[in-house]
Amino acid sequence: MKISIPENILSIKPYKPGKPLEELEREYGIAKSIKLASNENPLGPSPMAVKAMQEALGKLNRYPDGSGFDLIRKLSQHLKVPPKNIVLGNGSDDIIGMLTLALLRPGDEVVLPQPSFLMYDIMVRSAAAIPVTVPLSSLSIDLKGMQAEITSRTRMVFLCNPNNPTGTVIFKKDFENFMAGLSPEVVVVVDEAYFEFIRDQEKCASGIEYLDEDKPLVTLRTFSKAYGLAGLRIGYGIMPEKIAGLLNRVRQPFNTSSLAQIGAKAALDDKAFLKKTLEITHKGLDYLHAALDRLGIKYFPTQTNFFLIDVEKDADEIFESMLRHGVIVRSMKSYGYPQYIRINVGLAEENARFIEALEKII
Repeated sequence: MKISIPENILSIKPYKPGKPLEELEREYGIAKSIKLASNENPLGPSPMAVKAMQEALGKLNRYPDGSGFDLIRKLSQHLKVPPKNIVLGNGSDDIIGMLTLALLRPGDEVVLPQPSFLMYDIMVRSAAAIPVTVPLSSLSIDLKGMQAEITSRTRMVFLCNPNNPTGTVIFKKDFENFMAGLSPEVVVVVDEAYFEFIRDQEKCASGIEYLDEDKPLVTLRTFSKAYGLAGLRIGYGIMPEKIAGLLNRVRQPFNTSSLAQIGAKAALDDKAFLKKTLEITHKGLDYLHAALDRLGIKYFPTQTNFFLIDVEKDADEIFESMLRHGVIVRSMKSYGYPQYIRINVGLAEENARFIEALEKII
């Protein structure tokens, strides 16, 4: 083809998701493989969400509620924020795309931590804006370093709290100091996809607490992780009404499905499932950390359902070796950590199987 491709699109490195279980079993002829690569909920989806969606299957001939009325009102009650401040998305990365589309012009600069969630860079480049990356400091987001990169051309800042892939958090005092030094014209996006897993929530900054109609602060949340609804693709953003209005101008009219809205609404009521998820995650982390201590393998503390492990070997080779044992992990080589892998907590038997496989390989 002789079509002209914009340079900003050519500069994008495609996002590579974790390897699907079906693909592993097909390629290697392995049965009963386990996946610990995509930070998914090993318990499955919320049972209350499943029941609510099953009851709604007979209405799939109708378009979804484009306004997401019921789910937004439910979230409003749950978060104690007005409905006018909530925008639904096809996953929280849909909100990221709307923000970059609505608020960035070609040539604008956006300050990002590096490494962090890859979709920030992809969406910024898609808008023909310029990503300005700031390396992490001891695996944590370097707020002072990010502050130093902010110029008159900066229009947006992304913060992932807790950060993916490192599992570190931003504390309240540090966040408040960072915000105090920003121009009111800079939009700050705080991605809290893993917020529910934080053990020390009283110390950790949450963007929702700082919602202010005069400050361009946007907080992102998702149902993919703690609520086990990754396959539904449903997330949301909390933001000043003016920004919400701009996003609703560019939002696709039916960007969240009827089943996603119904499932998410029911999941918010499934407090027993959320409690069980957090219990199995924290218990699993304690087990995995103790097992790695026993093996003398270095790992890094986390406030999420995943963490990094220093395998002291080529991470891609460890990834391939683990596949042959029917265990999918995530190599961090493409993130700039050539000897690190990332895993999420699984069920007790999955955690044990991972340790058994890792011990054999290392």
